[in-house]
Amino acid sequence: MDELRFAAVGLNHNHIYGQVNCLLRAGARLVGFHEPDDALAAEFLATYKDVPRIATLDRILEDESIGLVTSASVSAERAEVAIRAMRHGKDVLVDKPGMTSLDQLARVRRVQAETGRIFSILFSEHFESPATVKAGELVAAGAIGEVVHMVGLGPHRLRKESRPGWFFRRSDYGGILTDIASHQCEQFLFFAGAAHATILSASVDNRSVPESPELQDTGNIHLSTDRATGMIHVNWLTPDGMPTWGDGRLFIVGTTGTIEVRKTVDLAGRAGGNHLFLADRSGVEHIDCSDVDLPFGRQLLADIRDRTETAMPQQRCFNAMELALSAQAIAERNQEKN
Repeated sequence: MDELRFAAVGLNHNHIYGQVNCLLRAGARLVGFHEPDDALAAEFLATYKDVPRIATLDRILEDESIGLVTSASVSAERAEVAIRAMRHGKDVLVDKPGMTSLDQLARVRRVQAETGRIFSILFSEHFESPATVKAGELVAAGAIGEVVHMVGLGPHRLRKESRPGWFFRRSDYGGILTDIASHQCEQFLFFAGAAHATILSASVDNRSVPESPELQDTGNIHLSTDRATGMIHVNWLTPDGMPTWGDGRLFIVGTTGTIEVRKTVDLAGRAGGNHLFLADRSGVEHIDCSDVDLPFGRQLLADIRDRTETAMPQQRCFNAMELALSAQAIAERNQEKN
């Protein structure tokens, strides 16, 4: 396959830099970007100095030499960007959440099926987390037997003063479970080796920012398959004293062992992030995962070339978002009752 040429569309969330860098590391070429906001465009150009700013989205969509569009636009706008791109024959990589409503999910699913294009979400807490990737390798190798339970914790620092207005509007960001917990929903399906899961309970609340009533700063999901259960907690409550944006953790319980992943920090004192602790019948082992390879970008480019699904099965991508969106709806219905 010739070199994959891609464009960035919508720079509203700084996750766009992770998406672009993931593709660049894999060997793709960034050939342009579209962003109406001058300040966001200037910041992007400061990092990618020789990349042309393209005046309209239509010019990118009509350029047949561009094979993929990547977007971190306002969350509620990502589905429409993806739909337009797929209808113009382009594959798509977006930031999470890929969409903010079940109606948007249904439309994206329908267009993806009609066009045969790849719709992918860069779930960075999995695919850009070396320790989580290593945990996947260990589970696949049978290191802890069959997975029976997973706990996913996704705390984040709010940094309220630096967030744009759309971040606090429910209609734009989609709710905390749609947004942050989509990471953990994807990981639950992945580690449980399941295509689908059932939501047993879900809740959301605003405990710390009453001045922003549409923002949810805590969220919980309890879910299961026929062979495994899971608990998810996400929040915007990382304290200022924490040396990173959030103490993201993953606990996996198997029939013969357990894995704990400390993604960003080890409060016990080890430097850096990407710590993994494996306990099995032989003992307990700490594994430094900082040098673990991240294959997602290469796999995605191979999938584009070969029309395969090695980076992430298309249905897991959709089903993870369906779980997050459904949990969000359940939580908000429960909130209204109370």
